[in-house]
Amino acid sequence: MFIGEYSYTIDDKGRIATPPKYRGELHEGVVVTRGLDDCLFMYGKKEWDVIAEKLGNMPTTDKSARDYARLMLAGAMDIVPDKTGRIVLPQYLRDFAHLKKDIVVAGLYNRIEIWDESAWKKYEANIEKNSSDIADKLSSLGV
Repeated sequence: MFIGEYSYTIDDKGRIATPPKYRGELHEGVVVTRGLDDCLFMYGKKEWDVIAEKLGNMPTTDKSARDYARLMLAGAMDIVPDKTGRIVLPQYLRDFAHLKKDIVVAGLYNRIEIWDESAWKKYEANIEKNSSDIADKLSSLGV
């Protein structure tokens, strides 16, 4: 399970560190892909296999299903962390998420999100401001 929020920087080669507490689950490799809300999604290999199978089995006759599968699958990149736990983010993924120098790595149970730090702070401030409304909407889901 991935939880927590960590601040890192991208080096000149496009590398970022992964949080030490996540490295045990990520040492075999990760998949990083375009996410939602202008961030990147990162999955461990086992979790990615589950996600990819679900995406691959969605009906191709449904436009939303095709679009989401394209977003997630075509944008995905297999990456093996180096011995210090760093991964290289391809330029097209850094461009997609508008990643500059300072980033936030956020654990969200079965995935990790990678955000530009200023975008994360803006997003976080908004959800904190609206947390009561969000909770009200989620109550119908049993949360």
